[in-house]
Amino acid sequence: MRLSWQTAYPTIFVLLSTLIGLVEPISADTKPGAGGPKFKIDSPSLILTDIGFSVDLTAVDADGEALSAFVGTIPVQVGEQSFEAVFTPESAGSATVSGIKVQDSGTVEIQVGASQGSGSIRCIPGYVSILPPLLAILLAFVFRQVLVALVAGIWLGALFALDGSFAARSLAVVDTYIITALADPGRASIIVFTMLLGAMVGVISRAGGTLGIVQALSHQASSRKMGQITTWVLGIFVFFDDYANSLIVGNTMRPVCDRLKISREKLAYIVDSTAAPVASIALVSTWIGTEVGYIQGALANLPGDYQSDAYGVFLESILFRFYPILALVFGFMIAYMGRDLFSMRRAEERALHEGKLFRDGADLASGGEDEVQQPDPETPCRWYNGVIPIVLVILVTMVGLWVTGVESVDGTIAGLNEQIETARESSPDEVLGLEEQLAHLQTEYEGGFSRIRTVVGSADSYKALLWASFLGALAAILLAFTQRILSIGECMRAVTSGFKAMLPAILILILAWSIAQVTSDLQTDKYLIAVFTGKLRPELLPVVVFVTAAIMSFSTGTSWGTMGILMPLVVPLAHGLSVDAGLEPDTVHLIILGAVSSVLSGAVFGDHCSPISDTTIMSSMATGCDHIDHVKTQLPYALLVGVVAMVLGDIPTAYGVHPVISLILGSILLFCVVRFFGKKVEAPGAS
Repeated sequence: MRLSWQTAYPTIFVLLSTLIGLVEPISADTKPGAGGPKFKIDSPSLILTDIGFSVDLTAVDADGEALSAFVGTIPVQVGEQSFEAVFTPESAGSATVSGIKVQDSGTVEIQVGASQGSGSIRCIPGYVSILPPLLAILLAFVFRQVLVALVAGIWLGALFALDGSFAARSLAVVDTYIITALADPGRASIIVFTMLLGAMVGVISRAGGTLGIVQALSHQASSRKMGQITTWVLGIFVFFDDYANSLIVGNTMRPVCDRLKISREKLAYIVDSTAAPVASIALVSTWIGTEVGYIQGALANLPGDYQSDAYGVFLESILFRFYPILALVFGFMIAYMGRDLFSMRRAEERALHEGKLFRDGADLASGGEDEVQQPDPETPCRWYNGVIPIVLVILVTMVGLWVTGVESVDGTIAGLNEQIETARESSPDEVLGLEEQLAHLQTEYEGGFSRIRTVVGSADSYKALLWASFLGALAAILLAFTQRILSIGECMRAVTSGFKAMLPAILILILAWSIAQVTSDLQTDKYLIAVFTGKLRPELLPVVVFVTAAIMSFSTGTSWGTMGILMPLVVPLAHGLSVDAGLEPDTVHLIILGAVSSVLSGAVFGDHCSPISDTTIMSSMATGCDHIDHVKTQLPYALLVGVVAMVLGDIPTAYGVHPVISLILGSILLFCVVRFFGKKVEAPGAS
């Protein structure tokens, strides 16, 4: 019997509710007993079966004040397992019991000493942690309703992760996860930036600037081929930030590509395939500080006999970033050769043969025909009314990155100087280490390219983007008003229209952040790491890491989160496996480079494919494409490039093949696939 979507949701609800009923509600408490010192227990509120966790103990007196001088060994009982917490003079009254694993789900009791502290932790099966993102992804593909799919995933995660009644946990979708997503200042900055950019686009469109750009670009983008190439080139040009890339390039080129009958799916793919890939490998971008920081933290966990600079490893890893590089190459091939494969070819045939830029019934993320006001017929369509605000956004973003970066570095230097002066009096042993940090930072800050990378890597990208979008919107309004194209009232209506165009995508973005918090609470990342890592030959580690990072990024919708989680785990693993295998130091370094690049590349690959990724959502939003249509048409291309990156990149380079050779061979193979399996989409009657 065919299951209609009207009956599918209630059926899924009943099945999931039954599954949830098998898992006991969370309970957690700390009850110090009588006699002797008490111990405050700091433990996770939720753990997964067979996944290691730690419990922190702090000695306190009867009034709850910390006993920093407490020394001794205290027995700790966790379920059926016995441990010892060792308090030393250096631990200042604190101790950690690590390496605890529980095999059975349910409530796990913790007992410290002779009734000196107790508590309980809820344990659930590890596979439960992946059900919320899988449900969201499944429903999004099956029913093409992203909002409903994301809410369902968040709801399921809240039922697993939180304590309380069924109704309270269900309502936590709104009062816990959505509020948490909105409370983060960085995310709020992205929302405001998106709305201001939407306001700018609304005013530009209403004042005839967008149509002016279309007319001006018509000389360059006079064909479908040149329209796609122009979009790709603009994507490479806006290399400093993936969010800015998607929104600026997508909004700028959408009317041009519409005129050329390029499908919204194709435009969204070209925009998306240049956003995160180019920002992740650019020598100066908002990604660089985060990536180098993750690498630096991971290298700090290696033995002292391995010496390497974090930025040096970052630079060396660029040639090993096979997926981002090949994604850029493949995007250009698709644009230049005019050939398409899989569902993208069908989308292009529909756009060119039927004149339908998007399928019938498509739920456009933004950019619908009625969402942004079009200029009146008598409005002068001047290209500079569109170009000036857009260029201003780019320039102000770059200036903002520099200003905030300089401010951050100067503040760090001043802070280190203060710490050194304080340490001279209280902790002389720390002075040498602080002075080395200061000397290194000052050397990087002296001048040349090292100064640029240090400043941009320390910049506040959110603040820079806010400045840029605000001034871009203001410039668009001033240009329209001073030329008497629009009145103030008309400008404000255009601003409101721009806000409205961005609203659907902002809702999806908020829900995507919410489900990312759900996966964090359920420790989805730890479960995936436990499933996909283990004992293996060091040469195979890079490809295993790539797959692990891709699956984690796809499931959680975040590339940066995946990088931050995997990097400190993978780099020591790469070093340990290589040393244990007796490999030469140069080969050990090569395996570490492969692991680092695989984390960074795999995170971008999974994020590029995921329907709950913020960058994927932004690409759909900026190009006015149905989000699920964008994911379904982009996914085969991304998978093709990902497989080539693994087979011709990650595996052979781990055995000593130079990465340039792998990139050349990968590019040749992708060219052959497009040339011999791709099909040109031509206008009816063309020979």
